[in-house]
Amino acid sequence: ALPERRQHLKRQAAGIAGAGAGPGDPGCLTLEVLAALGQCDALVYDALVSPDVVAVAQGAELFYAGKRGGQPSMKQDDINALLVRLARDGRRVVRLKGGDPYIFGRGGEEALALAGEKIPFRVLSGLTSGLSALAATGIPATMRGINKAVILATGHAAGTDDDIDWAAIARTGQPVVVYMGMANLPVIAAKLLEGGLAPTTPAAVIVAATTPQERIVVAT
Repeated sequence: ALPERRQHLKRQAAGIAGAGAGPGDPGCLTLEVLAALGQCDALVYDALVSPDVVAVAQGAELFYAGKRGGQPSMKQDDINALLVRLARDGRRVVRLKGGDPYIFGRGGEEALALAGEKIPFRVLSGLTSGLSALAATGIPATMRGINKAVILATGHAAGTDDDIDWAAIARTGQPVVVYMGMANLPVIAAKLLEGGLAPTTPAAVIVAATTPQERIVVAT
């Protein structure tokens, strides 16, 4: 069954594929994404994609999109235009993002932009970084008798008018996985405490999970 699946993936390689690179370790790539990287001739990738994963796309023309907070990045409209141009040139394109493209990856925005230009687009899911980081460090996202839900939230806008209601999240009593929260960690922690979260609540900060640069701090 696996060889047949690989052949199917090769036949579908032309066009635009929005793909998730997982948390960083190339071993976390799905078979679909691995096959697409092996077939593409153009790779548009974000800063959070590790160099080891980029290297899988041997022979592909590389386009760096940036997308790391506080560092130079292509504007989203320019990325959309690049994808449209490459597709109309008949290229086999992988648009590669860290984690999963549809979880805080703006993959939905790019899919809509391509659909508006009548460009065929498919999505190859990746292991979302937040849950993968927990698994890699031995922290279960759910456990029977402990929690019945897990909340995925972005910390990118914490402390701004576009912020989410951290107090409401605290009141659920369910664990929360915060993406892109390092810069705003003090603000997020303060708002969760204001919402009633106990100061003794266990917490972990995980950076660069599954890579040689991985760092983990466990506290309350």
